[in-house]
Amino acid sequence: MRDYHEGEVARIRKQEILEKGKQRSDVTAENIRKWKVLQELQDRNETLFYKVLMENFVEMAPIVYTPTVGWACRTYSKNFRRPRGMFFSAEDRGHMSSMIYNWPAEEVDAVVVTDGSRVLGLGDLGMQGLGICIGKLDIYVAAAGFHPMRVLPCVIDVGTNNKAYWDDPFYMGIPRPRLEGEAYNEIVDEFLHAVMARYPNAVVQFEDFQTSHAHTLLERYRHKHLVFNDDIQGTAATALAGLVGGLKVRGLPPSALVQEKIVLTGAGSAGIGVATQILKAMEKHGLKQEDAAKNFWILDKDGLITRARANLPSHVHLFARPEAETEGMSLLNVVKRVKPTCLMGLSTVGGLFTDEVLTEVGKHCEKPMIFPMSNPTSSSECTAESAQRCTQGRAIFASGSPFQDVELDDKICASSQANNMYIFPGLALGAFLGKTGVVSDGMLMAASEALSKLLTDEELAKGSVYPNLKNIRRISLFMALSVIRAAHEEGRLTGRALRLIERGEDELVNYIKANMYSPHYNPLVFRP
Repeated sequence: MRDYHEGEVARIRKQEILEKGKQRSDVTAENIRKWKVLQELQDRNETLFYKVLMENFVEMAPIVYTPTVGWACRTYSKNFRRPRGMFFSAEDRGHMSSMIYNWPAEEVDAVVVTDGSRVLGLGDLGMQGLGICIGKLDIYVAAAGFHPMRVLPCVIDVGTNNKAYWDDPFYMGIPRPRLEGEAYNEIVDEFLHAVMARYPNAVVQFEDFQTSHAHTLLERYRHKHLVFNDDIQGTAATALAGLVGGLKVRGLPPSALVQEKIVLTGAGSAGIGVATQILKAMEKHGLKQEDAAKNFWILDKDGLITRARANLPSHVHLFARPEAETEGMSLLNVVKRVKPTCLMGLSTVGGLFTDEVLTEVGKHCEKPMIFPMSNPTSSSECTAESAQRCTQGRAIFASGSPFQDVELDDKICASSQANNMYIFPGLALGAFLGKTGVVSDGMLMAASEALSKLLTDEELAKGSVYPNLKNIRRISLFMALSVIRAAHEEGRLTGRALRLIERGEDELVNYIKANMYSPHYNPLVFRP
């Protein structure tokens, strides 16, 4: 018994070390040190903070945003120094319309709000999800030029189902189970009406709401307000942009998307959002909806989803396979059966794409697209190194978290990052400046298909599916321009942008540039 016990203790200890190693691979001590230095700089000198962020964007974006922002959210209560955002809770019912006037800015152009129920791949973090909204809006400022005094991070605290927080004396939120049902909807309704009453022109982004609410809330508001959900629409638009870029690497036009066979893991809000956006692109290029849906094989924790699955959610039903005998089939067997040209991961299950799965994908496609899009790094379905090694350097690779390029047999294989920051800052800027009223599917599609036009020949030769983030301002400007063009075609464009687009594109570009914040010191005294 003693030998068995010692062996079990050793096994558990080994597992603990592995788990700690995963956490270290996500966020290093150096990441945390830089995050703290940047926070202190932002406290002292916000202008200099954004100047540093903009001029060192590729290096600093992973510090203020994913993956380091995941650590910042987990430790938000213990590291709290100043709010940087607004806290609304279930206990504020009936008071939100007056509370919103506590925010000092007379004008707000962009709001990012979460209920903290599904932050990145970290689960329910409750009110600590405010950290992701703060990080997101730092990217809005640096990437798209929103003015830092005119952005508003918010959290709606309706409780948490993470029991570890209930007895945590440091936790700043409501230590009880989450509100659900109509009571939950009433709280979100009141919040949105309060924001829209004071800031009617603001674009509102929903961030990291759990699947059971994300689709419902999006459909509840998207046809009446200037809102979008980044996990559903932003991730989807980014993924579609990656596929279009991947087709360009293969030397194919966007219309070749209709020939792709896509195996996708993860049937949550992000996974189904990605599948839906790609399906709409296939429809745009000539396929009927039912024919486009046949190009997808979607798996969740119970395996391949078919119509034989009991209690199938309505938003998943379209993608359920008709072959009942394949219900619950494993990922490896699906890959062997389907021979996909594209393997996508939004499951948040680290290492799900095993070497055996990746090797099998590489057997049947000369340049397979392998997109493990889950965040943070420990939740990534595979690494860039394993994808290239198992496919002999032929994979077109993009991931949600950053990986270094891979050198294999004297060849540099690009590791693109399928990061939503390619899409959401420019999308929000275009929708805001165009006063479009809503964020339509056509506007999202335009942003997705426009991104690949910024790829250079050198980037395509390496297999990159996204342009270099060091040009993020140029990227966001081009995204905003594409969104405004699409809104104009749909008859949604209003205000000054409408008048300028009719005069010519150069004037519209100058208008967008003029509305992009640039960090510099203004004179304290005006001298005529």
